Order: sequence, then structure tokens, then C-alpha cells
Amino acid sequence: MLFNSLDFAIFLPVVFLLYWFVFQKKLKQQNTLLLIVSYVFYGWWDWRFLLLIIFSSFIDYTVALKLKDETKDINRKVFLWISIAVNLGFLGFFKYYNFFVDNFVAVFSLFGSKIQSNTLNIILPVGISFYTFQTLSYTIDVYKKKLEPTKDIVSFFAFISFFPQLVAGPIERATNLLPQFYKIRKFEYKKAVDGCRQILWGLFKKVVIADSCAEYANVIFNNYVDYSGSTLIMGALFFTFQIYGDFSGYSDIAIGTARLLGFNLKQNFAFPYFSRDVAEFWRRWHISLSTWFRDYVYIPLGGSRVSKWLKVRNIFVIFIVSGFWHGANWTYIIWGFLNALYFIPLLLTNRNRYNLDVVAENKILPNIKELLQIIVTFLLIVMSWVFFRSESVPHAIGFLKNLFIKNLFKLPEIRPSYLIVLIMCFICIEWCGRHQKYALEQLFFNKNKILRLGFYMILIVLILIFSNGTSEEFIYFQF
Repeated sequence: MLFNSLDFAIFLPVVFLLYWFVFQKKLKQQNTLLLIVSYVFYGWWDWRFLLLIIFSSFIDYTVALKLKDETKDINRKVFLWISIAVNLGFLGFFKYYNFFVDNFVAVFSLFGSKIQSNTLNIILPVGISFYTFQTLSYTIDVYKKKLEPTKDIVSFFAFISFFPQLVAGPIERATNLLPQFYKIRKFEYKKAVDGCRQILWGLFKKVVIADSCAEYANVIFNNYVDYSGSTLIMGALFFTFQIYGDFSGYSDIAIGTARLLGFNLKQNFAFPYFSRDVAEFWRRWHISLSTWFRDYVYIPLGGSRVSKWLKVRNIFVIFIVSGFWHGANWTYIIWGFLNALYFIPLLLTNRNRYNLDVVAENKILPNIKELLQIIVTFLLIVMSWVFFRSESVPHAIGFLKNLFIKNLFKLPEIRPSYLIVLIMCFICIEWCGRHQKYALEQLFFNKNKILRLGFYMILIVLILIFSNGTSEEFIYFQF
């Protein structure tokens, strides 16, 4: 079920009414309802994959209880590795089996050996990368004794399958989300209105910005040999705003929907395209995944408390693994490798935690230095997105090669004026709201009520016009 579909437009109000008006003040019934509707939401794509998420949830629920009772370190490690093996085993099979088989055959072919390839027609379960990391963090935290395991099986299963963030994040930690299932939740009008406001902004990002950019980005990337370098730049820029609008839009809808139900999810995007260096970008982009790799991969490897060369190794490990997490394709691995290369100079010069504040704090515009830093960082990120978007490494290299050698200063053949204006307006709104958790949180909040409502109506009308009765999938569903 897509957030931007008619199905969800009916589903959410029904859930909301049942949740607050039928089961209000009945915590166990509310949690049971959330579990049922979450399974309905997930099973809307393919009910067979419900068995997978139920089995993973049961394994980690059981393992966590065993970890609490077990005192011997060797036995506790065995239980932990059962959880890791089961979860990563499922993820590895469904997402990476064919990738490893194809590359295994390719390597042997280089040496003149011919091996029959036995790839499978595997359907990737929606959201498996997200809920796998979410349930793994629970088991690991219990193993490290940072969290007490729960005996409330309904709350735990609802935590794993919580429908707002189930299929594309944010990847929630049990330490933040699970305790919220234990407490009676009271309806708060202001909180609900704020949730609706964030949902509205997320839908605008997805339907108006991302889907419009996707239309032109797809044409340009799929036919890059036919276009000038200037047009390829436009294609790369369109994808840059597509992936941001698509993914951060999903996160906004997820966080807003959760807030409607009385839950607080972590912020997943913090205006990353206003970053002044790549380190700042990764503190602001897909925050839940970045912090997951930091806490469960980078720090266990030694983090920054090791020698200079081990620091470099650790950075390459987390960025390459992060790239591989996104998909079974060498383009994602190179994308991760590129971002590691961007990051290393900052690490070696101890400037990776230099820009921790909001850019142009308490100012209307950035100064010249900040503006140049934002532009350089943005261009580096755009370059890496070319690999992320391309279907293969040769495709990405060909795209970049043509970008620089084919009429780079020619007027682009594709330059939709309406979309360029929309993107510029979008950037201005995001800039004005950069101090908040999302752009509309306080925008026009203290202004005339008519002005504020008029602005919301404009967004609604644009969403209805640009949706055109169709529902486009979110990019991160494939991950």
C-alpha cells in the first residue's frame, strides 16, 4: 500500500477512527489493532512475505529472552549469532543471491573456466532491509545489556511491523520506539495537526517534486548518448532532487502518520543539501541508517579511537557496506566508495565534525564562504548520485564522459520551466524552515491564519494536479 495512493487515503482515516474512538485508553487493544493493520498494510503487496516478517520477529523475541536468562558469555554469543544469521541470511538470500552467483561466474570466466549459472527468479520483499536492521538493533542492544527484553509479544511484534515506517524507515531503535508501546497514549489535537502538516509536506515532496523530476531524469539517463553535456547536468540535478523529495517525503509522511497515532519517530533528514561538507551531509541524510552503521559497525571496528590508517579502513568499510545495503549492484558499491573518498580528507584533517550548527544560524542568507562550501558539497553529491542512479558501471561512466565532452555549454534540450520554478520555490521553503525538524513545522505558523491556510490549500491543489490519479512507487521500496 502506497502512502500516495487512494487505498492509503481510505486506510489511514479508518485506522485513526478505530484507534482513537473505539480503543482509546485500552492499551493492549490499541497495540493489537496496530499489529493487525500493520500486517494488512504490509500484506497489501504480497501476503506471503508476512510469514517472513513474523518469523524474524519471533526469532528475535525468543533470542532476546534467552539472552536475559543466560549468564555464560559463550552461550550469549551463540544466541546473538543465531539472530544475526537468521536475519542477515534472509536478507542475503532475497537481495544478494543472484548478485553473488553472477559475480562468482564472472570471476571464473576471466580465467577461462565456464560455470553454469543457477540464478533464481527471486522477488525482493518490500522493506526487508529496513525491518531487518530494526530487529537486529533490538537483539544487539539486549546482548549489550543496553535494553531489557520485553515479554509483551504483541508490543514487540507491533514495534517491528509498525506500518508508518515499516517499508522505508526511519529505522527505529527499540530504545526509542518500543517503550512507547507500553504507555497509554492520549490524543493531542496540536500533535495531530502537526502530523497532518508534515504528511502534507511529505506528499508535496513526493508527488510534486520527486515524481516530476523522475519523469525527466528517466528520459535523460535512459537516453544519455542522445543529449548534450548541459542536458546531462540537468538529468543529474533532476535525479538529485527526485531522490531527496522521494525519500525524505516518505520519511515525512511516516513521521507525521506516527504522530497522528501518538508516537514520536526520529528525524531522518535534516536539510542535507544545505551541508557545507560531506561529513555534515551524512549527519543530515538518512540519519537513521547513518547512525545505525556508526553504532553497530563503525564503533565496534574501533571508530576514531584507532590509528590513522585504521580510521581510514573503518570509513571505507561503513561507506561501502552502506552502498551495498542499498542494492546488489556495483554502482551502489562505487557510490559508497566515492563518498568515502570525499570523507577521508575531512577525517585526516580533523574537520569531519567542524560544521555541527545550522548553516547561516540566525541569518537570512549564508555568507560567501558558506555559499561556496554548500555549492562544492552539493556538486560532489550530485556526481555520486550519477552512479547511484545508473543501471551499471559502464552506464555511469558513459554518462559522466558524455557530460564533460558533449556540448557542455550548449543550452539544454530539456529544460522544463515549470519544474525549475517549482524546485526553486521548494529550495526557498526548505531554506526558510532549515532550523526546524521539517520545513513547514513553523513556516507561517505565527502569521495570519488565512495566509497559512491559503498556503496549505495551494500545496493540496498542486498535489492533486500532479498526482493525475496515479500512484508512483517510492525509490527506496527497491532497497
